[in-house]
Amino acid sequence: MSIPAPLDQFSATVKPEWIDHNGHMNMGYYMVVFDFATDEFMEFVHLTRAHRKKFNVTTFSLEGHITYNREIGAGAPMRFTTQLLDFDAKRFHYIHHMYHATEGYLAATNELMSLHVSEETRRSAPMEPDILERLAAIKQAHGALPENPYTGRIIGLKSRATTKI
Repeated sequence: MSIPAPLDQFSATVKPEWIDHNGHMNMGYYMVVFDFATDEFMEFVHLTRAHRKKFNVTTFSLEGHITYNREIGAGAPMRFTTQLLDFDAKRFHYIHHMYHATEGYLAATNELMSLHVSEETRRSAPMEPDILERLAAIKQAHGALPENPYTGRIIGLKSRATTKI
């Protein structure tokens, strides 16, 4: 089976109720729609609802970072790509890119670290071997992509001479 690099299988449309007083999508709805893209990615990884129920596991988000690159408005079609960056027995690191589906520009990115968790103990738990094999195959395919400039970013101001206000 061929693995797309990056994964490109989720799309959505900006709903009118997602628009804020600035006339573009409210920042809270970026996380909502990126979460829908994450759901699609979990299906692709085979961490399906049936798998989670069978093994009594789930995933939690450990950390996330959103960049807002360009405004996107009501009714705009969105297309999402997902790239697996890395994984280990209990975690996986990935990034979504949100594009305007017809104009093609990058609207936002969402970098995430997810943790595989036992529902019984509510603690981290290793993933099943078939999931780890699937992640390895995805990582191999996605490893051929160029380095992603939106990963590992740090938020802050560069130190400058004291500014008087």
